[in-house]
Amino acid sequence: MASLDRVKVLVLGDSGVGKSSLVHLLCQNQVLGNPSWTVGCSVDVRVHDYKEGTPEEKTYYIELWDVGGSVGSASSVKSTRAVFYNSVNGIILVHDLTNKKSSQNLYRWSLEALNRDLVPTGVLVTNGDYDREQFADNQIPLLVIGTKLDQIHENKRHEVLTRTAFLAEDFNAEEINLDCTNPRYLAAGSSNAVKLSRFFDKVIEKRYFLRDGNQIPGFPDRKRFGGGTLKSLHYD
Repeated sequence: MASLDRVKVLVLGDSGVGKSSLVHLLCQNQVLGNPSWTVGCSVDVRVHDYKEGTPEEKTYYIELWDVGGSVGSASSVKSTRAVFYNSVNGIILVHDLTNKKSSQNLYRWSLEALNRDLVPTGVLVTNGDYDREQFADNQIPLLVIGTKLDQIHENKRHEVLTRTAFLAEDFNAEEINLDCTNPRYLAAGSSNAVKLSRFFDKVIEKRYFLRDGNQIPGFPDRKRFGGGTLKSLHYD
């Protein structure tokens, strides 16, 4: 196969929310049998057909960078983690639907990745509010994914999903809620699969088709918002 153009997408969220299981499902279309803690960063690759079914269709590699650690880590750990944030084209924010704290921490994860972790105070309060000015000029495509949907009882799902719906609105992003142990949540033609494809298309468009001169260091080709199987790389 000829060399393909590629984009880099961060996968961020608290430890234990299921990022590794999600990345494995996205890239291998299989359930990860024995997930383990990610040390440093693990990179897997998905093959994506941009604008599938149209005359503009083209195949790209989507590099999914699963970043390990805790958002509350010491500054030295954050400094080490910052190397993974260079030249990012998109961000997937992952939270555990059964863990409210993991949802709230997505604000801090996004600020850290966007090099805005200098002023953490005032960003988040107990009811989930945050300073919108922190994200007002963000131009990196974002996608919010909630995991462990299967662990929420049917009669509680509406309540939980209503509580977490503000995340997608706050980040000006689409939202997918799923169970990483069940591939049917990303079955071809499903609403989740459509959202995922639309997100990857947007990332590719920002990287290759909508370039402008107002770039922010570490995040090239930025502009206002609007499965495959390959090798895995591990960075410790």
